Amino acid sequence: MKNIIYTVDYCPYCKAALKFLKEHNVNFEQVRIDDDEENMRRQLGEKYRIEGTVTVPQIILNGEHIGGYTDMIRRYEKGDLKVEQKD
Repeated sequence: MKNIIYTVDYCPYCKAALKFLKEHNVNFEQVRIDDDEENMRRQLGEKYRIEGTVTVPQIILNGEHIGGYTDMIRRYEKGDLKVEQKD
């Protein structure tokens, strides 16, 4: 399954999520949405059925939509987060 993180350059939560994934040896694809942010946020909301404001980062691990940085950390701390690591 694929790990994807949607980010924008100015976002501190995006930077924290990227750091976390790298420190935990997670193989992922980063998709920067800076060039078409408004449209991409709308598309992400539709694709992942996000209600309300679509924030970044949006994190998909093993094909499952996790949510944002705090969602990922909460699941990690509960032991409820399994990710595909680099070989």
